[in-house]
Amino acid sequence: MWIKIIVLLAMLAVLFSLFTALYHLMKGGPGESQKTLKFLIWRLGFSIAIILGLFIASWFGLIAPHGLPQVQVPAATATAPR
Repeated sequence: MWIKIIVLLAMLAVLFSLFTALYHLMKGGPGESQKTLKFLIWRLGFSIAIILGLFIASWFGLIAPHGLPQVQVPAATATAPR
């Protein structure tokens, strides 16, 4: 459960830095491009941290990936009739 909270907080940090960069981009003026770049770099760092964190948590078995359910074919119908 705590891993979900950490990932959610990191995603919120990504969104915050993205919209802060957008604000500085739209504001314009001297020095605003440096602030935009700074917040976009923070966004990139948070995104990489999320991906690495999920990979490491999966590696250590803290989270388990799941996909579509596997369909089990009964043994009687697995062979073709003759």
